[in-house]
Amino acid sequence: MSGPVVRVNTAGPVPPYEQIRAQLAALIHSGRLAEDERLPTVRQLASDLGLATGTVARAYRELEAASLVRTRRGGGTRVHRAPEAATGPDPARLAALADEFTAAARTLGADETAVLTAVREAWGRAGGED
Repeated sequence: MSGPVVRVNTAGPVPPYEQIRAQLAALIHSGRLAEDERLPTVRQLASDLGLATGTVARAYRELEAASLVRTRRGGGTRVHRAPEAATGPDPARLAALADEFTAAARTLGADETAVLTAVREAWGRAGGED
C-alpha cells in the first residue's frame, strides 16, 4: 500500500481500530486501494501509527469479516474486493457509524449544522463525490 495514508486520532471518541477499519474500507470502496493490493503487515502499520499490534489486527479482522480483505499465511493481507460499487453500503453499518459520530458530536456540544458541516468537509477530504 503506497499512497493513501491512514491517520488515527487517539484522543478522539472513536476507537483507533474503528478509525483504521473505516479509513481502509473507504479506500477500498472508492477504488483507491485496488483488488489484490497488499496492505502493510499488522506490525508495520501498528509501528507507523504508534499503536499496539492488537489494535491493527482487530481492524484487519473486521475488514476480513466484511470480505474486503483476505489474509493468507505468506501472502499477507490483500484487498479482496470492493462490493459497494455495485450494491451500495451496508445500511446497518452506515447507521451504526452515524449513531457513533452523532453521539460523540453531541458530547462536544455540536449542533446539527456543525455536524453536517463536519461530515461534508470530511467527505471532501476523503475524496468523496457528491
